[in-house]
Amino acid sequence: MQENKNNNQEVEELDINHLMQIRREKLAELQKENKDPFEITKFNRTNTAGEIKSNYENFEEKDVTIAGRIIAKRIMGKASFCTIQDSNEKIQSYVSINDLGEESYKQFKTFDIGDIIGITGFVFKTKTEEISVHAKEVILLSKSLRPLPEKFHGLKDPDLRYRQRYVDLIINPEVKKTFEIRSKIISEIRSILDEKGYLEVETPILNTISGGATAKPFITHHNALDLSMYLRIATELNLKRLIVGGYDKVYEMGRIFRNEGMDIRHNPEFTSIELYSAYEDYQDMMNITEEIFTKCAKKVLGTTKITYQGQDLDLTPGWKRITMIDSIKEACGVDFNKINTDEEAVKLAKERGIEIPDATKETRGDVIALFFDEYVEKTLIQPTFIYDYPVEISPLAKKSPKDKRLTERFEVFICGREYGNAFSELNDPIDQYERFKKQVEARNAGDEEASMMDEDFIQALEYGMPPTGGLGIGIDRLVMLLTDSASIRDVLLFPTMKPLNNV
Repeated sequence: MQENKNNNQEVEELDINHLMQIRREKLAELQKENKDPFEITKFNRTNTAGEIKSNYENFEEKDVTIAGRIIAKRIMGKASFCTIQDSNEKIQSYVSINDLGEESYKQFKTFDIGDIIGITGFVFKTKTEEISVHAKEVILLSKSLRPLPEKFHGLKDPDLRYRQRYVDLIINPEVKKTFEIRSKIISEIRSILDEKGYLEVETPILNTISGGATAKPFITHHNALDLSMYLRIATELNLKRLIVGGYDKVYEMGRIFRNEGMDIRHNPEFTSIELYSAYEDYQDMMNITEEIFTKCAKKVLGTTKITYQGQDLDLTPGWKRITMIDSIKEACGVDFNKINTDEEAVKLAKERGIEIPDATKETRGDVIALFFDEYVEKTLIQPTFIYDYPVEISPLAKKSPKDKRLTERFEVFICGREYGNAFSELNDPIDQYERFKKQVEARNAGDEEASMMDEDFIQALEYGMPPTGGLGIGIDRLVMLLTDSASIRDVLLFPTMKPLNNV
C-alpha cells in the first residue's frame, strides 16, 4: 500500500516537473518577444468581481477593468471563456479573436490555469444569465510557473493546507471567510474597549525575565549585550506597571510565545488580549467578558445563539457563575470547604486515584485544581464562570477577603475549554514578593513553568497600584468558537509546522 502511494507521488512529481518546464518555456518565449509579465509594475483595475456581480444593473454594458487568477478556461476555436478569481469573487469573461485580434488571441490561448491576467471589456449576461465581461483587451500580469493542484481533488490534506496556506486560499476560497471573520472580531474588540476609554499600548516581546503566567518560555540571546532573553509568555506585568504609572485603563492585543506542546488548541505562538482597569475587580471583568463575546457573536454571526462542533450554545449575557469548590461538589460530591489541611486533601486525591505530579503540588489548593481538572472542566458546555481559585495556582491574584486560601480569580469555560482568565489583581508588594519566592522555589525544584522573581515589578508595586481588575482572552480560541473551527490551525494563517525534512 505504502509502495503504491510512493509510486504515485513519484509519477505526480514527474508530471509536475514536466508541466513546470513547459511553463518556463512559455515564459522564455514571452521574454524573447519583450513581453515579460514580471516587468509590469502596475495595473489600473477599476472594479472587483464582487462589485460587478452584486450591482449588475449599474454595470450592464459599461466598460470595466478587472484582474485576477485564471481558475478555469474553455477554448472553443475563435472564441473562448475563462473564469478569473480575485480577492473576493469569481467572474467569467468571454474572449474572442474578433475583439482581441489574431496575435493577442493566440497569446491568450497559451495562458495557463493559475496565471494572473487583467481584462478590459464591457459587462453583460450570457444566454444562461451568467454575469460576464466581454473582453476587449487581455494582458498577462504574472506567469504561474507551478501548476495548481488538480481542480477536482484540490488541496484536501490538512497538513499540506496549513503548510501552503497560499495555495489553500486559492483552491479553497471559502477559507478566506474564516480570516475575514477573525479580522472583524479583532476590530469589534478594539471598538468595545476604545468606547470604554481603554488605551491600546505596546509592551516588549523580548524580556530579561519570564513572568506574568505559568508557562515555559522560549529563550534567545542578545549578542550586543551578551544576554539571555525570553520571548514574552504574557503581557501582564508590563501592563500593570502602566496602571502604577497612572493610566486607568490599558490593553494590548498581540502575540504570546510559549515553548510547550502543540495540539488542536495550542500553537507555540498565539494571539491574546490582556486588559486592566483601575478601581475595578474580577466581577467587573466577568461583565466585560460577557460583553466582548456576545457583541463579537452579534457582529459576525448576527446572533448570540450559535453552534460549535455540533453543540448548541447560548452566549446571551447572564452566564452561570459558580465557585471552583462548589463546581467540584456539584460534579462529584466532594466538598473542599470541609477539607482544611494539605494532608486531608492529598489523602483524598490518592483515594480517588488522582495523581499528584510532584511533592511541590501536595497542597490543598493544588489538589482542588486537580479535582477540577478531573471532574468538572469537561462538563462545562454552556458559558460558565468558575471563580475563587486557590492561592497556590494564582500567584498574581488578590486573596479573597472571605477566605485567604482563595483568590479573586475566574476562568471562563465553554464546551469544556478555557477561553479567558481574570483576577482582582494583587497589589500588595509584600504578598507578591512572597508568592514570587514560592514560584522561584518551584522553579528551582524543576518546574519550568513557574514564574521568575521580578524585583522591578515588586518595586513598581511599592510605589502603589490601585485596586485593579485584569482580564486575558485567547483570541484564537474565540475565533475558533465563532467560526466553528475544530483546530487552532484553522484560524491561524501560518501555524507552526514541523519541517518536512525532519519528519
